[in-house]
Amino acid sequence: MDPLDALTEIAYLLERERSSRYKSKAFRTAAAAIEGLSDAQLRDPALRRRAGIGESTFAVIQQALAGEVPERLAKLRAESAPTGGAELRAQLKGDLHSHSEWSDGLTPIEAMVDAARGLGHEYLALTDHSPRLTVANGLSPERLRAQMEIVRGHRGGGFTLLTGIEVDILDDGALDQEDALLHALDVVVASAHSKLRMERGPMTKRLVAAASDPRVDVLGHVTGRLVEGARGTRPPSEFDAREVFAAAAASGVAVEINSRPERQDPPDDLLALAIEAGCLFSIDSDAHAPGQLSLLDYGAARAEAAGVPVDRIVTTWPLDRLRAWLERSR
Repeated sequence: MDPLDALTEIAYLLERERSSRYKSKAFRTAAAAIEGLSDAQLRDPALRRRAGIGESTFAVIQQALAGEVPERLAKLRAESAPTGGAELRAQLKGDLHSHSEWSDGLTPIEAMVDAARGLGHEYLALTDHSPRLTVANGLSPERLRAQMEIVRGHRGGGFTLLTGIEVDILDDGALDQEDALLHALDVVVASAHSKLRMERGPMTKRLVAAASDPRVDVLGHVTGRLVEGARGTRPPSEFDAREVFAAAAASGVAVEINSRPERQDPPDDLLALAIEAGCLFSIDSDAHAPGQLSLLDYGAARAEAAGVPVDRIVTTWPLDRLRAWLERSR
């Protein structure tokens, strides 16, 4: 197989399994280092001394040149095979929650766009973080305005990159970005990232305020829990889920089914309550790298197992219907 394709796919699959960012970056760097080289140059042992090429990436290149599927790639492919949810996954047309290197993502916007196109997405919302989340390099109003101009340039050929933000829900339920900007964006995902152990009453008021806000489209990873992964585990926030989901349903705000395996948010019992409340849903990857866009497989499997009505999943909607919903309160 083509060595460049092999290196790129390995990086993609490492991102999908949420491996160390340094591992995936090493393979993307190697791919960039060999772009445009001839087979003879790639076979030359001197390639090992080329900047960006290490022992592991050199082995992948040589195995690919020999007509083999590199061992590293074969192993990752086997480990990443999705289980369940295939029927629903085939109906997903896009993703409303993703990040780039403008905040805490790993790659440029262009790499996220290329990956989304490769998955057959009709649309992707770029939703980098808001100012208060300094640990994630949240976007100031000025940086967000600059990003919006770039995002609007990625449209055509059956694909649309939507402007967006993952806006932090402040302690009192207010949103961490200028009002005019929130109205101007295509997609607003509202999520709580701090004080997740707030007492039940105040946390309920906080989430109800966000779910009732006419500027919000999606309520992101609603409990904030972590169930596995390098960051350890974290219990879900405590709040009156019926009250929060009733507010979301009344406002037409979608409850996110976050596809990241370390989140699995909302939990199954709350997902059932949200279905009962009549909520809309958005199956999102919360991708921070191109390979993580395919985490939608996991969200689709959870939604299908829970019996989420397909027509209430906004990310199954074509772009024109999605835009009509997004503009309902703009």
